[in-house]
Amino acid sequence: MYAEERQQAIAALIAQRGRMAVAQLSDLYGVTTETVRRDLAVLEKAGLIRRVHGGAIPAGTLTIELGTAEREHSRAEEKDRIGKAALEYLPDTGGSVLIDAGTTTDRAASYLPTDRDLLVVTNSIPIASRVSALGGVRLHMLGGRVRGVTLATVGDEALRVLETLRVDVALVGTNGITARHGLSTPDNDEAAVKRAIVSAARRVVVVADSTKVGREDLVSFAPLDLVDTIITDTDLNPADRDELLGAGVEVVAA
Repeated sequence: MYAEERQQAIAALIAQRGRMAVAQLSDLYGVTTETVRRDLAVLEKAGLIRRVHGGAIPAGTLTIELGTAEREHSRAEEKDRIGKAALEYLPDTGGSVLIDAGTTTDRAASYLPTDRDLLVVTNSIPIASRVSALGGVRLHMLGGRVRGVTLATVGDEALRVLETLRVDVALVGTNGITARHGLSTPDNDEAAVKRAIVSAARRVVVVADSTKVGREDLVSFAPLDLVDTIITDTDLNPADRDELLGAGVEVVAA
């Protein structure tokens, strides 16, 4: 395979899968990691991909934030499995859980048990709507300005309430996860609320599909040493898994 053909194939694969590691591409195409890095440099210069720590993602991934409608059907099966796996980390009856806005956290909310007395706090309008009909659940909706992109409440009103809370578990969504940049998201206001959610919880459980791992968005809202568990899917790159484990985080592949 000529270099140009390999580079086109690499660009197409990254666009399809959302992220590829240098080591994966090296094994797949039977070339050295140095050759892969040169290919990625060419593709990044052409505006086709963006290099990140250990690999590459599609161009524009770091700057374009999709709305809930667009994200709802992306990797739906993986998000379902992640949401079900999150049930194992819910508190016992009488406990409290803080559910962050996001499509994967929404999947987790859809599997909340109806036979357990739980206090649920959320800043997500879709999650609040879903949870309000569940028996056994006492719902507290955080107030504030609603971001149209994510349908999450943000701003001073939400932050003031979060500063007063101490919940058993927080289920947190994120746009990016790396050991260096921690958990990250594109919007400053949403990052501030996510940061407060992490601070309010005794146990922090991140629910995110594997395309989020290795990605760094604009605003870091929590270092990995504040995270107890990351629940992701089985497509997680082994090198990324080792990096997360090395940071002291429990990694669950659902």
